[in-house]
Amino acid sequence: MTDAVLAQPTRLSLARRVIDGGGLWPAVPALVYLVLFMVLPIVTLLTFGFVTIDRGAITDGGFTLTHIAGVLGDPLVWNLTWRSFWIAVVSTCLTLVLAYPIAYAYGHLKGVWRTLLLVAIISPLLTSALVRTYAWIVILGGRRGLLNQTLLSLGVIDQPLQILNTSTAVVMGMTQIHLPFMILPLLAVLSERDRRFEEASLNLGASQVETFFRVTIPMSMPAIVAGFALVFAVSYTNFIIPQLLGGGNYSTLAVQVYEQTIVVLDWSRGAALATLLLTTCFAFVLAIVSVGGRLTRWSEVRR
Repeated sequence: MTDAVLAQPTRLSLARRVIDGGGLWPAVPALVYLVLFMVLPIVTLLTFGFVTIDRGAITDGGFTLTHIAGVLGDPLVWNLTWRSFWIAVVSTCLTLVLAYPIAYAYGHLKGVWRTLLLVAIISPLLTSALVRTYAWIVILGGRRGLLNQTLLSLGVIDQPLQILNTSTAVVMGMTQIHLPFMILPLLAVLSERDRRFEEASLNLGASQVETFFRVTIPMSMPAIVAGFALVFAVSYTNFIIPQLLGGGNYSTLAVQVYEQTIVVLDWSRGAALATLLLTTCFAFVLAIVSVGGRLTRWSEVRR
């Protein structure tokens, strides 16, 4: 009897927390949504790589490692993985080089100029990446492309440049389309940084350049790591930009996943390729975060 009386307040307090929305209960709808519409589809896709699917139905063979072994033993797959990796690295580095001055300038602007720059940064995100990729086709495409027409009319070149359907076009497209994802983390950190450290560095005799490289950049290192990991992930797994700007003969690991699943209808091999894509992407991002954690240890309070 006593135990039941003591347990009653606990049940009442739990019910009260649920009603009042305390604890983790407000996050339950979001967690359910993520599980239903993100986790389960990904798990289902990855599961297809370990079974044999014929005409949309799983055969009676059961669990098999044949498709995974076939992917891991294919030299073409590893060549495409390397191509996906270096394109992602190059485009991510270019976005960092272009994004840092923009985010740095944003922290020094005031009033309407700051608002206009923020609108210019965010406005590309209001347009689909597919539309922006087609815009690059118009710019780079053949003799009638805007770039070639401009250079030919100015007499800079005599023959049209062949940029479309090359890795250069893919890197250019990825850099421009993913640039806001690098700017926004940098912008959040650089605009709110404590400038007293920079003033102290200047007062102690350091030049503007020394202060920038030895104070400002280390202060923004967490944002650099976050932006680098984010842009690398979306670049490494992107298939729209390589497929459209790289042409039909240009392929990456993500493009192979799309072609095997949608065009060839080999769901088992497509799922095996997707498993390799997601696994390697996770490993690369984990490496970036690990290295970034070592670079930002200076910000931890040593006891």
